[in-house]
Amino acid sequence: MDFSSFNFEPSLQEGLDAMGFEQPTTIQEKAIPVILDNKDLIACAQTGTGKTAAFVLPILNKISKSEVGKLNTLILAPTRELALQIDQQIQGFAYFLGISSIPVYGGGDGIVWEQQKKALETGAEIIVATPGRLIALLAGGKMDLSSLQHLVLDEADRMMDMGFSDDILKIVNYLPKDRQTILFSATMPQKIRQFSMKILRNPEEISIAIGKTAAGVTQSMYSVYDNQKEELVKHILSQKAYEAVIIFCSTKDKVKALHRILRRKFDIEAFHSDLEQLDREKIMSAFKNKTLKILVGTDIISRGIDVVGIELVINYDTPGDPEDYVHRVGRTARADKEGEAITFVNPKDQQKFDRIEALIGMEVNRMTLPEGFEEGPVYAPGQKKGKGSNSKGNHGGQGPRKAGPKGKRPPHQNKGGQGSNKRNHSQKPPNQSNQQTSNSPKPTSKDKPSEGSKFGNRRNVID
Repeated sequence: MDFSSFNFEPSLQEGLDAMGFEQPTTIQEKAIPVILDNKDLIACAQTGTGKTAAFVLPILNKISKSEVGKLNTLILAPTRELALQIDQQIQGFAYFLGISSIPVYGGGDGIVWEQQKKALETGAEIIVATPGRLIALLAGGKMDLSSLQHLVLDEADRMMDMGFSDDILKIVNYLPKDRQTILFSATMPQKIRQFSMKILRNPEEISIAIGKTAAGVTQSMYSVYDNQKEELVKHILSQKAYEAVIIFCSTKDKVKALHRILRRKFDIEAFHSDLEQLDREKIMSAFKNKTLKILVGTDIISRGIDVVGIELVINYDTPGDPEDYVHRVGRTARADKEGEAITFVNPKDQQKFDRIEALIGMEVNRMTLPEGFEEGPVYAPGQKKGKGSNSKGNHGGQGPRKAGPKGKRPPHQNKGGQGSNKRNHSQKPPNQSNQQTSNSPKPTSKDKPSEGSKFGNRRNVID
């Protein structure tokens, strides 16, 4: 099946052809006909499956046949980064259609606020908004929603987690009852199903690969003590000149602390909620354009960024929710490419990692700590650790034991039969002259994104 099978309007198909889009992903293949048929939809698809195009393309096709110049579609997203990304993708697809969109989000200054209000008053067919800022605009009477035909909730589970359910219900009260409502979510807990019953009418349901990681991801883990993590992440980053790496920490304080340490040697920036919106946009732009090589952040960047070519994801802290692991790992191996995901697991997080392996349905490759590192804790899946001890007897949990005479333990075997990791970070590091990955200058406010299409040479990678 290819995109021509959907019988899109010629101008929309021309845009897809120009960007090299040929075959739809599974979620696109299943969702696009339902949306074209004007049915409400609940779709569950993980990050990296092409879900944004799954709702944007059929909506653009329908708008192209209707009266241009009136507000037609409202798309709600949990974060400003995701709202901006969706808006950029709409602009790319609608290049030959003459359809306009505008992102509406908080965090900017008064100038941004005035620009958003003016754009809404002059008219746009599609609004991509975060719930909080949209509520403020609605309260100020700045929007006429009487012509709206489509409501899309993207990353609905994330919006529920962030406490936006009441805001969404308030927004829905402003909308015409005769509309098509589309809900996309990376997970489908019971609270999402209950919420959907309040705003959708007899929806179709689609679920794609829930809890599964992309086939192109090589996954591995290190069993470590917390005081070994800093040196281990330095060692991994020194093994090659990576072009794009994301490091996930559990809190923004850890993000800031790790950034202070790693920036002495590596081209790295921290991404967290304390940054001003302008700074966040500059950092993300530099990362997308590969002028910034390494990004360290919290789960704020585990969803809703479309960056092709991320080679490595490091879970500096084991995620508490197994589904967050799937989202983090989903940042790499996009668009049928290959990638690597490495997780650091300390003694108290071993049960968390057990649950992750249960969700993804496989055992992740156990890696031996590199030469020169003291021995880490023994990984004992499925066993509860007593307070002050690990699973290998009376070590007291006070830190790493001394390594054996050769400085390392025998490697764990991959019981899942997946073979060894493609890159062996356990090998002795090369000479320092070959390790430097941070000689390139840090991006500044003068740096400009690279020219050319933001879609590059990729085939079908819109998420």
